[in-house]
Amino acid sequence: MAKINIKIEGISYQVEEGLTILEAAKLCGYNIPSLCAYNHGECSQGSCRVCLVEVKGARGLVASCVYPVSEGMEIVISSQKAVAARRASVELLLSNHSVQCQQCEKNEYCELLYAAKVTGAREGMFEGVKTPVTVDEVTPAIIRDTSKCILCGRCIERCKNAHGLSVLGFEKRGFNTIVGPAENRSFADSPCIMCGQCTSVCPTGALMEKSEIAKVDQAFREGKFVVVQTAPAVRAALGEEFGMKIGTPVTGKMVAALRRLGFNRVYDTNYAADLTIMEEATELLGRIKNNGVLPMITSCSPGWINYAEINYGELLPHLSSCKSPHEMFGAILKSYYCEKNGIDPKDMFVVSIMPCTAKKYEKEREQLQHDGIKDVDAVLTTRELGKLIKRSGINFNMLPDEEFDNDIVGEYTGAGVIFGVTGGVMEAALRTAYYALTGKEHELIKFEQVRGFEGIKEASLDINGTVINVAVAHGMKNAKVLLEEIKNGNSKYHFIEIMGCPGGCIAGGGQPYVKPQFLPNEEPDILDTYKQKRAAALYSEDERQTLRQSHKNEQIKKLYDEFLGEPNSHKAHELLHTSYKEREAFKVLK
Repeated sequence: MAKINIKIEGISYQVEEGLTILEAAKLCGYNIPSLCAYNHGECSQGSCRVCLVEVKGARGLVASCVYPVSEGMEIVISSQKAVAARRASVELLLSNHSVQCQQCEKNEYCELLYAAKVTGAREGMFEGVKTPVTVDEVTPAIIRDTSKCILCGRCIERCKNAHGLSVLGFEKRGFNTIVGPAENRSFADSPCIMCGQCTSVCPTGALMEKSEIAKVDQAFREGKFVVVQTAPAVRAALGEEFGMKIGTPVTGKMVAALRRLGFNRVYDTNYAADLTIMEEATELLGRIKNNGVLPMITSCSPGWINYAEINYGELLPHLSSCKSPHEMFGAILKSYYCEKNGIDPKDMFVVSIMPCTAKKYEKEREQLQHDGIKDVDAVLTTRELGKLIKRSGINFNMLPDEEFDNDIVGEYTGAGVIFGVTGGVMEAALRTAYYALTGKEHELIKFEQVRGFEGIKEASLDINGTVINVAVAHGMKNAKVLLEEIKNGNSKYHFIEIMGCPGGCIAGGGQPYVKPQFLPNEEPDILDTYKQKRAAALYSEDERQTLRQSHKNEQIKKLYDEFLGEPNSHKAHELLHTSYKEREAFKVLK
């Protein structure tokens, strides 16, 4: 790209042609106050007018986020006119905003509050009628409160970019404009897949996960035997809630914190990830040998399951019947574990700490109950766990490293750890499938072909004469490409991994917010590298494990010997497998 000459505050700089003023200023060391300088490039550009600057020769102030630099341009950020205009823009946003900062769940990470502070905006400068409010709390996963919405459009763009969906859009006109599903429906009456990607980019508290902390508090008050399990991706991100750099693994401190919070047992969902691989790999090989429905598609991601049921009902037989790992663990805890320890399953309360808001919806599915008892009782996001720890006065950074409980359940291998990143489930399954077909371990253990963040990855593996064609996709926009191939009868694959969130669980809708203005010690390119950093934390933990293949987990072997019989047995199907059903995208509102 060609270089051009510009001036900012009278100082000369050379920048690349094609940049916006906002981008160029940042590279030259200026942070123009804005509500989009720090996001993922997903907003209704120029709409908020918070980033106004003067450009000599231009008529009036310009929005720096959409105005391109040009040769010889002279930009003034600090003029009284620009400063006053930016402040007024934020004051206008505040005039139509529900200013309940103390009670707002986004308090620490509200970008509007940050912009108000930086611009010197004053509350109450403009008074008048406010836009009619919609509060949608119907689903178990996401809450929408339009009184806090600033109409930036980030959620709309994220839904399109990640999934090719347009669940959210601008509704109504003029002063009455709000953001919501078509006809201002509830998320429950829309084709929303509950992934929570919209909550990750919302700058205010307009879109949030539905908290279940109160449910956990109630279980403790009632004297339940409260068991907690943590998904692999949580350890790669929880430290960010306490000022640690992105990608810092905090497994030991997380376990220590959960113990101090009073949980009766603290387990790693990775135990059940190993169990999932035993069931899923066996199911795959059975389909290949017996001319079953192929390609088989993984079923660990509840956002993906929601998408399939709503959009591809005819392809549901392609999905593995395996429950997701945390649901498998819940089922084993309330059967095998309770039986071994003389606990009534009704007295056990299972809490899953997940990087995902769709898991909140998943646990309510009627197919994930046994004898009327839910496999999992509550799901907390990584963000909610951070709130719990802070509420309890625990100094997370000073905690010692402690080990997960490991009695009759709890042991895990490196294969389970990598479930949290796109390609991880596939790699874990291939490690075990290779052993099942050859009787030997894969020499390098790693399957590099399915690693990385390309939208679609594919590989063809010749395992002892059996050729297995595999593909990996993350985000429904990429998944749709593979699904259309299956639908049209020209898919070449035997096994496909699909993750709902771009990047996999490490970038799930319940993970800590990646907002650079609140992460002053991070590198400038953190928005481009945070997924890689979190993934690296999981891959490094995999490499530290003594055992890295699910079929080597001794506790899993014992579970089959003492309780389940063998993978895909009748009892295993009863407890560890599920079913799916086609759903309509929209229900009729009553």
